[in-house]
Amino acid sequence: MSIQPFIDYLKHEKKYSLHTLTAYENDLRNFQEIASEIYNKELKKLTYTELRFCIVSIVNKGVENRTTNRKISALKAYFKYLLKTNQISENPLLKHKALKVSKKIQVPFSKKEMDEVLSMPIDKEDFESVRNHMMIELLYATGIRRSELINLTIDAIDFSQKQIKVLGKRNKERIIPLFDSTLKKLTTYLLERNKIRSKNTFLFVTKKGEKMYEMLVYRTINTYFRGISSKLKQSPHIIRHSFATHLLNEGADLNSVKELLGHASLASTQVYTKTSLGKLKELYNHAHPRSIKNR
Repeated sequence: MSIQPFIDYLKHEKKYSLHTLTAYENDLRNFQEIASEIYNKELKKLTYTELRFCIVSIVNKGVENRTTNRKISALKAYFKYLLKTNQISENPLLKHKALKVSKKIQVPFSKKEMDEVLSMPIDKEDFESVRNHMMIELLYATGIRRSELINLTIDAIDFSQKQIKVLGKRNKERIIPLFDSTLKKLTTYLLERNKIRSKNTFLFVTKKGEKMYEMLVYRTINTYFRGISSKLKQSPHIIRHSFATHLLNEGADLNSVKELLGHASLASTQVYTKTSLGKLKELYNHAHPRSIKNR
């Protein structure tokens, strides 16, 4: 049986993003190829032992445990769907445990690095220069995801209320306040954008007036930060990471940051508190009665 009905279900019922749908489909097709090659069976007919062998074969090809776990997540979701639609009587992966992975702490950009990039001169005669600077400004001012940035429409900005409406995962809307300085830059950008005469309503477009695409946003961030930061990873997500970390370092409430980021649970937001440990130690040493400074 084709996995397409499952992908359609994720698209229409679960409202998964195009990026996630593509990843799920590729991962499942990968497992299907292994199942056909080794067992000459459809994926849904494999036993747990057979599925486990397929997983081992992927690991043996040198795929990292973190990536393998992502693939297994797609497989688990697929069998959960098959069970729900009565195509199987039990989920063979129900009790399967994820492979152990080393925790990677993503290092955010410092305030100095963010200031340096945002202070770079803009060629106001060049649409791409104005647009790229605006993208970085908005990513840092709001903490939105790359996919959310790409799908922003012009009417998402409410200049009178000084806020922006963001459509996040599962089509969940959230409102994020905007600084006066950000709104002023948005006004300047929109004047330049109007010269492009794009037919679509997306906020960010290419110089040909077409919708922005994810790789272009990634390349833009990489280009701007390459000469400023020595960090190994330079991406839109690291700006989002910086947004959350800088807020928490300045005493923002964890629940408030959670709402701004559009997280479903606090567990996701708490990841950012780990990079705030240095600030926490500083506050601790300064405030605790037994600290050296207060003795």
